[in-house]
Amino acid sequence: ASPWMPSEMSPFCCWGLPAALLALLFCPGSGEEAFEVYVSPEQLVVKHGEYSEINCSTSCLQPTVSGLETTLSKILLEKQPQWELYRVFNISKDTVVYCHFTCSGKQLQRNASITMFYPPEPVLLKLQPTWVTVGKVFTMECRVPAVAPLENLTLTLLRGQEPLHVQRFEGATAAPQEAMITHNSTAHKEDGRHNFSCRAELDLQPRGGGLIQRTSEPQVLEIHEPMPDNQMVIIIAVVSVLLLLFVASVLLCFVFGQQWHQRRRGNYGVQAAWRRLRRSYRA
Repeated sequence: ASPWMPSEMSPFCCWGLPAALLALLFCPGSGEEAFEVYVSPEQLVVKHGEYSEINCSTSCLQPTVSGLETTLSKILLEKQPQWELYRVFNISKDTVVYCHFTCSGKQLQRNASITMFYPPEPVLLKLQPTWVTVGKVFTMECRVPAVAPLENLTLTLLRGQEPLHVQRFEGATAAPQEAMITHNSTAHKEDGRHNFSCRAELDLQPRGGGLIQRTSEPQVLEIHEPMPDNQMVIIIAVVSVLLLLFVASVLLCFVFGQQWHQRRRGNYGVQAAWRRLRRSYRA
């Protein structure tokens, strides 16, 4: 046997061709280049009428085609081989945008969701009536003219810092809607020492945003305490005595006035008789 040839064949030599085929099939560099597409942020929360910025990027070193697909108006702010920065605006409803890159003939895309919101402002609180007696019922009404998404809104009626009533809205559409709650409460003596208000919370955290809070202008409730029965009796007695004194004074004034008038008429009669007597004597 030749010194350059092995005396016996290796037991693994027969696996060379299948292993090579497997390497061609499963090795990332053997066929199309494997790459990833990223979008940041993946969830956007944008106020109605405002704009937002979206970054599209890829792990491909030299992508051939790239872009952002959307029905919104967009502007390309900056571009590099592996990333692009876009500004989207005229956002009037919830939508989805798509970042895409093509690398070695293969295209991948990644989407981002945009939620449009209307903040809860203004928050309006109304007390009816604003002047109430202890033990009587008054009504609190809280209203937000337009808010979206309504299903993420919570309205809380407050006495000072104490929640009196909490209302959540579920199953609503994404379009802006009016939100209103009413609550009847019994007036207490200490209510006059507290401000009443309504707090609106729009929780956009599940959609990738934050928590938006707005509070109404504080309202004051004027509390009237009913008089006890004994005080009412005293007031009636005092009024009765004053009325009797007034009537008595009127009667006394009338009597004394009549007597004074009669005395003046009596004097005038004597003088007239004396003058008649003197005239007859002279005659």
